[in-house]
Amino acid sequence: MDNRVSCFLALVLTSANASCGARVRDDLFVATQEPGIVRTPLLAEASGIVASRKHPGVIWAHNDSGDVPRVFALDTKANLLGICTITGAAARDWEDIAVGPGPDPNQQYLYIGDIGDNNARYRSVRVYRVPEPDVDPGRPFGQMQSSPAAMLELTYPDGPRDAETLLVDPQIGDIYLITKRITGLDLLSKVYRATWSKSSTAPVVLEWVTDLPWPFATGGDVSPDGNEVIVRGLYNASLWTRPAGELLWRAFEGQQIGLPLASEPQGEAIAFDSSGEGYFTLSEKAGARLHHFERREKPNESALSDAPAIR
Repeated sequence: MDNRVSCFLALVLTSANASCGARVRDDLFVATQEPGIVRTPLLAEASGIVASRKHPGVIWAHNDSGDVPRVFALDTKANLLGICTITGAAARDWEDIAVGPGPDPNQQYLYIGDIGDNNARYRSVRVYRVPEPDVDPGRPFGQMQSSPAAMLELTYPDGPRDAETLLVDPQIGDIYLITKRITGLDLLSKVYRATWSKSSTAPVVLEWVTDLPWPFATGGDVSPDGNEVIVRGLYNASLWTRPAGELLWRAFEGQQIGLPLASEPQGEAIAFDSSGEGYFTLSEKAGARLHHFERREKPNESALSDAPAIR
């Protein structure tokens, strides 16, 4: 990315955050002192990360376009635990990964977003779903293969889009894609929603639900309890709280809280930790640092208690 583009992005993001009332809360999260370093050369273009809810201490990551269909299991210091090949999947342009519910209520699933489209030319994009493999964060396993992946094909209602953010609602399983690049008259990152069809094999048409208050979203995640969502760009990140009893996307209509980020060469990935009390970030480029930010202040729980059923 040249300096002119970088300056333009910084100007856009600064203006967007100021106009939408983002509140940077340096007292809400604080960086830990010893981030880990990804030392395996096989994970040199990390585009998406997610912390396991099933096995605390395990982080799943994957490369950007150009790799084979595989995910990397790391511990919280970025040490490689092993590599899992995703059976039955293809890797055109993987951009983000999420954890969420699926057909077995007793199982957690990995969702992998093959959703990148730099030139906005693909008729459809794909999300793969596999049961999350069993991994011990204290015991490297080398290599494994996943169960056969289920695939959901998605199309946009308003033409192809480039997206780098995949969210899965842990409460009801809805899937969200958030676009990155400005396309046509799009001046902000757009949020689209879909439900995984249990029977149809035909492409599912995404539903546009709202916009972010800024463009160039590169990654995001939903807290394990489904009550908070974080999205980042190259130079900024924000947290939103889900209104009680509402669908997840309604969070983006509320107040955003700006979050601290570390200086990264090409920071794209962000994910809550397994407790939801902190978050990780990871950059592309070889030897990237896995940064962790801990929550210093508890969220206001009163607004989330006695919530009615989601409409």
